This record gives sequence, structure tokens and C-alpha cells, in this order.
Amino acid sequence: MGKLFSLIVLLAIGYVGIYIYYGVAVKQEVQQQLDDRGLSSVSVDNVEYGLFAPVNTSAELTVTVTYRGSQAAVNMVVQGHPVFSDDVSVEFDGLQALSLGIGFGQ
Repeated sequence: MGKLFSLIVLLAIGYVGIYIYYGVAVKQEVQQQLDDRGLSSVSVDNVEYGLFAPVNTSAELTVTVTYRGSQAAVNMVVQGHPVFSDDVSVEFDGLQALSLGIGFGQ
């Protein structure tokens, strides 16, 4: 019974590592796609995705981007696996939220 528990714990730790690395890889891929399209001043702040996204080749995610004080949450679809595949496409699905900041500087 102890070996089974150890195996489950080891698999859980491995999955957590893949889950975290998946987020980093998706963030880099989205930033690269934005840079390739001439939107290098748009920065990717946060990527949210489902629990089983790292084990699927297609995933829906919400990406929070910032451009000069304006922040937007954008729904995107990733086709392919950014960790295990070289052929990955990121598709814009829709705008979820938009937050505009107005600042007065001196």
C-alpha cells in the first residue's frame, strides 16, 4: 500500500510540474505570436487554463494582456501542445473584459 501511495504522490508532483510549465510555455507562445504580428508593446500578464489543459492538444484559455495602462482579458484557443510539439497555433476567440486606465502625469 505504501508503494501505491508513493507512486500516486510521484505522479501528482510530476503533473503539477507539467501544469506549471504548460502555463509558462503558453505565455511565451502567445507573446511570440503578438511580437510576430508587430504588437510587441502588448504584454501578456496572466494565462488561465483548465486543470486538464496540459494533457490535451486543444485547450481554451483566458489571456490577460496590457497595453499602455489598458488591460484586456481575451479568450484564446491553443491548437497543438506547446510543451511537447513544435506545431502550435494560437487563435483569438473573443474579448472577455476590457479595463481602461486614465492617468494624469506631471
